[in-house]
Amino acid sequence: MELKRVVVTGLGAITPLGNDVPSTWESMINGVSGAGPITLFDASKFKTQFGCEVKNFDPNAYIDKKEARKMDRYAQLAVVSATEAIEDSGIANSETVDKDRIGVVISSGIGGIITFEQEVGSYYLREEMGPRFSPFFIPKMISDIASGHVSIKYGFRGPNFGTVSACASSTNGAVTAFDMIRLGRADAIVVGGAEAAVSVSGVGGFNAMNALSTRNDSPETASRPFSASRDGFVIGEGSACLILEEMEHAIARGAKIYAEVVGGGASGDAYHLTASHPEGLGAILVMKNALADANLSPEDIDYINVHGTSTPVGDPSEVKAIKEVFGESAYKLNISSTKSMTGHMLGAAGAIETMACVLAVQNDIVPPTINHEEGDEDPSIDYNLNFTFNKAQKREVRAALSNTFGFGGHNACLIVKKFTK
Repeated sequence: MELKRVVVTGLGAITPLGNDVPSTWESMINGVSGAGPITLFDASKFKTQFGCEVKNFDPNAYIDKKEARKMDRYAQLAVVSATEAIEDSGIANSETVDKDRIGVVISSGIGGIITFEQEVGSYYLREEMGPRFSPFFIPKMISDIASGHVSIKYGFRGPNFGTVSACASSTNGAVTAFDMIRLGRADAIVVGGAEAAVSVSGVGGFNAMNALSTRNDSPETASRPFSASRDGFVIGEGSACLILEEMEHAIARGAKIYAEVVGGGASGDAYHLTASHPEGLGAILVMKNALADANLSPEDIDYINVHGTSTPVGDPSEVKAIKEVFGESAYKLNISSTKSMTGHMLGAAGAIETMACVLAVQNDIVPPTINHEEGDEDPSIDYNLNFTFNKAQKREVRAALSNTFGFGGHNACLIVKKFTK
């Protein structure tokens, strides 16, 4: 069976760097940090008092007020980014489109954690009155509901679900959607991720694990992947969506094409609940799987958007894995962690980082890893690699690979390259 080709025909985003794709990309290539003091709740008693929040977000500016009330913040963010991507692609208004063959796969690692806090917290505050829960509690909270909202809004009746694999969720979702399109099971799928866990239990839970940076005096410089002084990740929120579409379907309706999706992979560490394998075994396997699927050699990749969370344990193992997979070509490609600017958007990380790869391929520019200072080198990291520190770099980007890894040892990769017919 000959597999169909899959291209990217639309992009949408609402992130700590901007409330749409142009503003997010502009901030990303200019090395702007999205971090700042937490405003969504009183964090004054928490070890970490900052995060990467979406700024100036009024859901009623995008979504009917009555409908917005039925959505957790994470689902509101998903609907906003999906709307931008769908309008960018023009797919909803095309007369040639069969909506029975348009799917939606929007993933989240946690889902409606804010709704859960509010409803359960309210119960215990008024326990003597008995259980009083909103009829929207469950549909607001579940982590697949963002796909449902987008499907209903646009009448897309194709495959509809969300994948859950912690911080690899949206990349696993994109790989699954890619497979469904190339197997002919859908003509196009809205793929993406959304997360809104800058909340009491989100920050408190990660603080309890000592996973978050506590650099409260300098939020903007706290996420510093691959620097010796890194002390944990910066929690972020937001959403990104892409329209993946079968190539001939996209050409037939005259869609613009950003890039081609050529390969994906998945693997498990089988090692630890929260720590990556110290030798990067799962990361090695997933990158090899993705390259094989794409029928590309290591020399064909010009840019890797790494998982790069700025944790002392995770960064060195990912570097080891890259050197193992790419050999000498590892020193010729660009590496960067855009989490240094967006923060770690958890289940949405893969979606925004795949988008960064698509735009890097389209524009031949690699966004930077910010916050590295000369003299702040970790002896376990090979600085002969090009981590694209602090400043974006112009170069031809023929193909780019996005890495995402999640608690539980979940690993996922997606590869995009320049489109040529």
